[in-house]
Amino acid sequence: MLQKFFKLDENNTTARIEIIAGISTFFTLAFIIAVNPAILSDAGIDFAAGFVATIMASALGCFIIGIWAGWPVAIAPGMGLNAYFAYVVVLGHGFSWQQALAAVFVSSVLFFLFSLSKARSWLILSIPKSLQAGITAGIGMFLAMIGLTSAGIIVDNPDTLIGIGDFTQAPVLLSFIGLIFMAGLSYRGLTGAILLSILVISAIGWSMGLADIGGIASMPPIATAAFSLDFSAIASAGFLSVVFVMFFVDFFDTTGTLTAIAEPAKLRQPDGTIKNLDKAVLADTSASIFGSLLGTSNMTTYLESAAGLKAGGRTGLTAVTVGVLFLSCLFFEPFFASIPSFATAPALIFVAAAFLSSLKNVNWDDMSEALPVLVIVLIMPLTFSIAAGIAFGFFAYVGMKTLAGEHKQLPTGVWLISAFGLIWLILSTL
Repeated sequence: MLQKFFKLDENNTTARIEIIAGISTFFTLAFIIAVNPAILSDAGIDFAAGFVATIMASALGCFIIGIWAGWPVAIAPGMGLNAYFAYVVVLGHGFSWQQALAAVFVSSVLFFLFSLSKARSWLILSIPKSLQAGITAGIGMFLAMIGLTSAGIIVDNPDTLIGIGDFTQAPVLLSFIGLIFMAGLSYRGLTGAILLSILVISAIGWSMGLADIGGIASMPPIATAAFSLDFSAIASAGFLSVVFVMFFVDFFDTTGTLTAIAEPAKLRQPDGTIKNLDKAVLADTSASIFGSLLGTSNMTTYLESAAGLKAGGRTGLTAVTVGVLFLSCLFFEPFFASIPSFATAPALIFVAAAFLSSLKNVNWDDMSEALPVLVIVLIMPLTFSIAAGIAFGFFAYVGMKTLAGEHKQLPTGVWLISAFGLIWLILSTL
C-alpha cells in the first residue's frame, strides 16, 4: 500500500529508505520540541500547552506536505518568528498571547489566499536578492541577541548598553560550552547535533543541581492554548503591523526554503519548474493556520530536512515518518519541561549562524546593495524590531538607488513595501 500511494518505485526508493530518511530529518529538528515551548512560555503560554501545540502542529504539517504535496520535508514552528511572537509582539508591544495567535492566524490566512494567486510569483521577483538576504540575516542577528541574553552571555549595562555576562556563574559557562559543543558536532556532520548538545548540557546541569528533572513520561497534557485566539485588537495599527511582519517574513522564508530544497529533493523538472511547489506552499501555510488554532507561532518548512534527503528521502513518506515521530514525543512532556534555558539558549545562537550565511549572496562592492543590507542587519537586533529593520532597509535601498540614478529600474514591489514601511513608521510614532 505504501509503495503504491507514495509511488516509491517511480521515485527509485523503498519504504525502508524513506523511513530512515524521516528518522534522520526528525533528529535534526527535534530540538524544536524543547526550544519552542520554552519561547512560548516566556509569552505566557503554559509550557505543557505550548508543548502539545508544537508537536500537534508539526505532525499535522508534516502529514499535509507529505500526503498531499508529496514532498520529503518537515514542517515545524519557525525559529525567528517564534521569538518575534514572544519577545516583540507580546513582551514588547504588550499584546496578549491570545491576540498574538490571532495575528498568526490572520497573516497565515492572507498568505494562503495570496499563494492561490499569481501575485506570489510577482512579489518574489520584485524583491532584490540582497534585501531578501539582509532580512534573513537580520532575523539571525535578532535570534542571536535573544540567545545570548537568555544564556547570560550578554547583559544590560547602563554605560555601554550591553556588557559581558558573569562567566563565574555555571549556567553562563555551560551555555557557552554548549554552543561550542553544538557547533563542533555539526561541523563533524553528526545528525541531531543540536538535540544532542541540549541533552548533554541538560544532563550536566541536572547532575550539578542547577536544574531539577521533573520526570520522564506521562500521559499527554491537555491543549489548554487551543482555540484561544483573541481578535479584539484586529483593527489597531499595531496589530496590522504585526500581521504585515509575520506575512512578509513567512512568505520569503517559506518560498526561499522550498526553492532551495527542491534541487536535492529531485523535485526540479527538466523545464526548470518545481514539482508540486504550489501544493507545498499551501501545505506550509495551512500548517500555520492550524498551528495558530492549536496555540503556536508561524510554521515553516525546515532546511534541516536536507539531512533526510542525504539519507535518500524522495517521497512524502519521509515527511509522514517525521510526523509520526513528533506524535510519539507527546508522552515525554515532563522530560522536555525539565530542560533548562541555559541548555536551549545555545540553539538560538547556533541557528542564527545559518541565517547569516545568506550574506554571502550580497555584492559588498556595490554600496547601493551593501548599505541597505547593513541597515537591516543592525537595526533588527538593536531596536528589537523586525518591522523597523525591513522598513529602514527598504528606505535605504530606494534612497541609494535614487541617488545612483537607478530609481526607474526599481521594481514595483520595492516601492510598495517602502510605502507600507512609511505608513508603519507614521502610525508607530503617533
